[in-house]
Amino acid sequence: MQPRRDGAQGFDKIAVLRANGIGDYVFAVPALEALRARFPQAEIVLLGKSWHAAFLQDRFEPVDRVVVVPPCPGVGEEPGTPVDQDVLERFFAEMARERFDLAIQLHGGGRYSNPFVQRLGAAFTIGLRTPDAAPLDRWVPYFHFQPEVMRYLEVVALVGAVPVRLEPRIEVGAADLAEAAQLAIDPERPLAVLHPGATDRRRHWPSRKFAVVGDALAAAGARVVVIGTEPERPLVAALLAGMKAEADGVCGRLSLGGLAGLLSRAAVVVANDSGPLHLAAAVGAPTVGIFWCGNLINGGPFTRTRHRPLVSWRLHCPRCGVNTLEAACEDHDSFVADVPVAEVTAAALDLLALSGAQG
Repeated sequence: MQPRRDGAQGFDKIAVLRANGIGDYVFAVPALEALRARFPQAEIVLLGKSWHAAFLQDRFEPVDRVVVVPPCPGVGEEPGTPVDQDVLERFFAEMARERFDLAIQLHGGGRYSNPFVQRLGAAFTIGLRTPDAAPLDRWVPYFHFQPEVMRYLEVVALVGAVPVRLEPRIEVGAADLAEAAQLAIDPERPLAVLHPGATDRRRHWPSRKFAVVGDALAAAGARVVVIGTEPERPLVAALLAGMKAEADGVCGRLSLGGLAGLLSRAAVVVANDSGPLHLAAAVGAPTVGIFWCGNLINGGPFTRTRHRPLVSWRLHCPRCGVNTLEAACEDHDSFVADVPVAEVTAAALDLLALSGAQG
C-alpha cells in the first residue's frame, strides 16, 4: 500500500531508527506504543543495535522485529569511525527490498541520521531536524533541551499517533525473574540497588558517597546490591570497599533481561543518570536519580510518588571553569559530585519506608 502524502492513510510496514543505548530505547517506548495504537495492523521494525535484538526477543513490546544496523558513522558509532562500505551498501539494498511505507528518525538531530533514513527507500519519512540536517517529508525541529519522551511523541504525532501513556513501561518476564533469582539474594529483606556508573564520567556521583547511602539503607533493613557493567567494576569495588555493612556486588553477572528482573524487585534504586536508572523506572522500581540540571530536563522522571530526582546546578567545569552551556570542555570531572549525601540518603530512606508501608 502506498500511503497518501498527508499520512492520513494507514501504514503497513514502519521502520524506526533508534540505534543507541538502554535509556535511549526506554525514552522512545511511549512513542512506539503510540504508533502501535495508531497503526495496529502495521509491522513495526526497529533499526537498532545487537542488544535490542537480544533484549526484545520474545518480549511483549510495541516492536515486532529488530534489524541490527551495521557500524555507520554518526548512527550507532562515533562520526569518523572506519566502516566497511560494502556492508553498508548491502544493508541499504536489503532495506530497500523491505519496501517500508514509513521510516521514522528518532536518532538525534538528523545530521547523520536523516541521510541514513533517506537511503532506506521508504515511501514516506518523518523525524527530527536541526538546521544543518537534510529535510525529511515531515519533521520536528530539534532543540537540545526538551524531555526525550515528549520529543519522540511529537515526532510520531506527525502521522496522527497520540500518546497511550507518558511514562515508559518495559515488560518483565518469567525468564528475567528466574535469572535474577539465581543470584540467591535474601528475599525476606527489601532490596536496595545502587548503580555508581554512567557512560559519561561527568555524571558520576562519588562511590564513597554511594557507600554512605548504602550503609544507611542496610541499617534500615535493606539488602544492598551494587550493579555495574564490566568497565564499571572499579566503581563497584570502590563502593563495596567503602561500605561498613555487608552488600552484594553484581558486576557483569546478569543479562539485560536479568537486570530488568532484579530491578523490578527493588524497593528502591539509587543511581546516576544512566541506562539502568531509566530501566529501573520502566520496570516499576522506585528511584533516586542523581542528575545534572541539563540532563534532568531531558531525562528526568515526570512523577514524584515513586521517583525522587536530585539535581546539581553546576554549569562551570570544576577543572577548567568553562561554562559548558556556552562552550565545549574536554575535561571529564564530575558535574554532580556536589549533590549532598544527606539529600540522597533521605530520599532513599523515604522510598524504602514507603515501599514497606505499601508492601
